[in-house]
Amino acid sequence: MNIRPETASDRVVIQRILRDAFGAPAEADLVDRLRDDGDLQLSLVAEQDGVLVGHVAFSRLWILHDGQRIAGASLAPIAVDAAYRCKGIAQALIEDGHQRLQSRGETIAFVLGDPAYYGRFGYSAASAAGFACDYAGPYFQALALASGAPDRGRIAYAAAFERLGAA
Repeated sequence: MNIRPETASDRVVIQRILRDAFGAPAEADLVDRLRDDGDLQLSLVAEQDGVLVGHVAFSRLWILHDGQRIAGASLAPIAVDAAYRCKGIAQALIEDGHQRLQSRGETIAFVLGDPAYYGRFGYSAASAAGFACDYAGPYFQALALASGAPDRGRIAYAAAFERLGAA
């Protein structure tokens, strides 16, 4: 399996994988809007035998604290083609994404999802507890990617998230 950044020629397949995985176009539309708005920070695909089988997106978010605006990342969405699920592809995409974010100097990532699933990657609701966010609650989780990661502030997601359910 090869994990690599998306290319323009991957976009139709990414849309299909996302639509099939979520049963609706909302997440595929979200990724397109993030890309169009310049907020898609990292978009990776998993390729097996020349076939795209998975996708993960990390978008820019901002942490507002004490008059400062600190960069952070949001993991969303992650999807794997149904024929390739339960083979470690999502895990490989997420872990590769974290490594690439760290190498770029990112200090923190957030996710909204199942704590049992994302906890295995180090995300926790406890780590996100100091952040005010419209999505706050037991499914809102954070992962420090580096020492010195912020531990509090107000989260401002990319504008595309505000339109997630508006289509």
